[in-house]
Amino acid sequence: MTGTGYVQLLDLACGGLLLTAVLILWRRELSVIIRVFALQGVALGALVAVLAAREGTAELWGVAAGILVLRAGVLPWLLRRALARSGDVARETRPLVNVAASLLTAAVLTLLAYAVSTPLVALAPSPATQAIPVGVTVVLIGFFVLVTRRRALSQLVGFLLLDNGITAVGFLTTTSVGLVVEAGISLDVLLAVLVLQILATRIREAFGDTDLGELRELHD
Repeated sequence: MTGTGYVQLLDLACGGLLLTAVLILWRRELSVIIRVFALQGVALGALVAVLAAREGTAELWGVAAGILVLRAGVLPWLLRRALARSGDVARETRPLVNVAASLLTAAVLTLLAYAVSTPLVALAPSPATQAIPVGVTVVLIGFFVLVTRRRALSQLVGFLLLDNGITAVGFLTTTSVGLVVEAGISLDVLLAVLVLQILATRIREAFGDTDLGELRELHD
């Protein structure tokens, strides 16, 4: 792969990661959010595939395939299954922060990510490390979704966004992450999703809703 082609494909994959994170902030329909999250899994898999093509290692190709299967296939399928089984409202009706403020916050978080990542990029300048701020931005947006959404499924997507950002930063920082390490992390994430899926279903069965704000009001 030529240097120019490598940079262009890397920028395209990172752009997909960032765009899908912003779209998740923008949209309120849970089914659409899940589809956008699946697209982010494709972008993350493509990012690792570009790095694999650059490094020419079969191990990274295996990791890219595993990420594509898990984060663009298995996890979105589990989220759709949880949404269908819970009978939950198909829309995030009352987020703590409205759409306009969320998008403005995303812009601020992007600037913050670039400011925080500058010293790290300066340590080893390269096309991969220069894309680290994108991964950090996805981490921050995931955390923002996690703390501002009221429905359990939306918060679960925020948790997975955060994990996708951490994974992206890890591969952009060093491509020597082993297949066994990534497999262990992915299995941990899969287990967490399964547990949270069961928890959301139990909350729905016990209280008739998964709006965590309303559950707090019941406690009060």
